[in-house]
Amino acid sequence: MAMISSITTLRPSIPLILITSFLLLSSPLLVTSEDPYVFVDWVVTYSQISPYGVQKQVIMINDQFPGPLLNTTTNDNVFVNVHNQLSEPFLLTWNGVQMRKNSWNDGVEGTNCPIAPGKNWTYSFQMKDQIGSFFYFPSFGFQKAAGGYGPIRINNREVIPIPFDQPEGDFDVLIGDWYNSDYKELRSSLDDGVKLPSPDGVLINGLPQYKANFTFQPGATYRLRISNVGLKATLNFQIQGHKLLLIETEGSYTIQQYYDTLDIHVGQSYSVLVTADQPEIATYYMVAKSRFSDGDIPVTGIAFVHYSGSNGQPVGSLPQSPCSNDYTYSMKQALSIRRNLTAGAARPNPQGSYHYERINITRTIILKNGAALISNITHYTVNDVSFVYPDTPLKLADYYHIPDVFTLNGIPDIPDGRVPVFGTPVIDALYKDFVQIVFQNNQPIIQTWHLDGYSFFVVGMDGGNWDASKKKGYNMMDAVSRSTIEVYPFSWTAVLVPLDNLGMWNIRSQDEEKRYLGQEVYMRVRGVDTSVLPNPRDENPIPSSIIKCGRAAN
Repeated sequence: MAMISSITTLRPSIPLILITSFLLLSSPLLVTSEDPYVFVDWVVTYSQISPYGVQKQVIMINDQFPGPLLNTTTNDNVFVNVHNQLSEPFLLTWNGVQMRKNSWNDGVEGTNCPIAPGKNWTYSFQMKDQIGSFFYFPSFGFQKAAGGYGPIRINNREVIPIPFDQPEGDFDVLIGDWYNSDYKELRSSLDDGVKLPSPDGVLINGLPQYKANFTFQPGATYRLRISNVGLKATLNFQIQGHKLLLIETEGSYTIQQYYDTLDIHVGQSYSVLVTADQPEIATYYMVAKSRFSDGDIPVTGIAFVHYSGSNGQPVGSLPQSPCSNDYTYSMKQALSIRRNLTAGAARPNPQGSYHYERINITRTIILKNGAALISNITHYTVNDVSFVYPDTPLKLADYYHIPDVFTLNGIPDIPDGRVPVFGTPVIDALYKDFVQIVFQNNQPIIQTWHLDGYSFFVVGMDGGNWDASKKKGYNMMDAVSRSTIEVYPFSWTAVLVPLDNLGMWNIRSQDEEKRYLGQEVYMRVRGVDTSVLPNPRDENPIPSSIIKCGRAAN
């Protein structure tokens, strides 16, 4: 299990000279005197492990795989000093953390230059108006296939009660598909047009089958923060003989419902409560099994839950997962997840006090994922455009008014059947607009989408093609708010997004193979007049320490 490492939380009594000197060395961050500071120093290195019998180079953070827990609280000012000791550039992104006013620290190629080998850079951001379970991972050069990921917690402030009894313990459970091949080999194969092979297994907290262990005290209740950190596989999660009480997902407290199993799609995070209410001296299976495998042989990760005093093997056979391709079951489960309107989260007022159903939709954007043969290689597209990164991050190009780096509104709001092409499109959007995004999937495999910098209200999903008549079936009362959502084969999912966060933000497939081969786009959320720099109240100024590369280097 991931452990807290190299984290120091400083309360307002810290000497002002120390705070000032640290801020001079890092990015400008607008903070208030009462908000604590969290300083983290992470060293990124290679190591060799062989979870499924084949030695493989993995990315370690502070000699840990998975990396250390980033344990924070709402409003904390976080400084993560990353030392890159790899042989190639490196970037971290913060999956689900909203980076309020601060896309300068988003950690994806469109906003940041990577950290060069032998160099370091400090990410600085504030955990604003957010609670919940998230994770970080490498966003550059297909490095996610080598690890480098770890858990993030954003805890409630002490004045905001949690909507359940305090659990006995809190576990981070990182699950994900695993490939024995080196990430550089996988990357090279994708460049040559060769699809990813079938995964070789599933890891639970970086460990193969039967190696990860969790200990429960009989009768106690535990919180498990489960994140799918893999490359592409949906994983069905369960614990033999135990119910999963869903309480939170990606920053939203949910209506509390029991599930026997949970489908956790790549890039998603869930919190559940599990009570050790089975016979006392026993061991139970924890299972994460791949679903919707698109021709791949299903793979399974298995860990043990030991009740205190028991170190033996579980009794009975492995619990059965739902039918491998039962999309109906999975969609029904997804639609059952609702927002707890009576609970407070980052603020004292209940989550339901934001009445999204009363806001007029100012724009509808339909994003259709696809696949096309371009330059004799299958690439993946959004509205028939396959994204290509230029040599200069889009955020820097926009700030310095460097021309010909990206194309504003380079994809249509509604797919128009154009011939598939390469491009670097950016959706131009206005601050304070209220946008409907429809993710349309006309492919035979499941898709998962993520929006950096935001949470969105998941108001509807169904089979077939979306049209305006589908709004009649939207959940306009207690739709869950999250940042990563699945779209089932030949189906659509609709979300509503209040554009309250200025910056350049990544919209990406969470399937790393599809993202690497073009299935992403960026959205620039701007004020009305782009000739005027944003007010620091609305967007943080450019960090003085920002790394510059490409055409922005000088």
